[in-house]
Amino acid sequence: MTTSGFSALGLGPQIESTLARLGITSPTPVQLEAIPLLLDSKDLIASAPTGTGKTAAFLLPSLVRLAKEPKARSIGPRILALTPTRELAQQVAQAAKSFSGGMSRVKTVCVTGGESYREQNRLLSGPHEILVATPGRLMDQMQSGHIDFSRLEVLIIDEADRMLDMGFSED
Repeated sequence: MTTSGFSALGLGPQIESTLARLGITSPTPVQLEAIPLLLDSKDLIASAPTGTGKTAAFLLPSLVRLAKEPKARSIGPRILALTPTRELAQQVAQAAKSFSGGMSRVKTVCVTGGESYREQNRLLSGPHEILVATPGRLMDQMQSGHIDFSRLEVLIIDEADRMLDMGFSED
């Protein structure tokens, strides 16, 4: 087992090993506070400056859930991360891919505006565990019936305040 500052948080040896491989050895303050609550299936609203590890704080405990059998059988996501911009969605999707790198059969799909519907439809039609999306494109894909949320277990709303500022409050 990898010895790291993450071992006391209960993420498990597989995720700890991946973090060590990525050179992430010590949890940040937001991670120390958030991870135990999220592992205990608590709802959480967190605020911390950019660069303090919020993405890992919400993704890592979510990945722990993926080690367990899904509650429902389907091809849709078990984790949905909603972000206000394409750039942030791509960053979160890349982090999810990096953090889940040591896990078998964990696929991340990113759905944003400015990308091909055909390619996104193809990705959504196959099994995936993590869906990272922007609100507008997510709603388009939902309305066209391309997303199956029957096994969704975790909803992450990243930068919710910014989404509200951008006019997504009604959505």
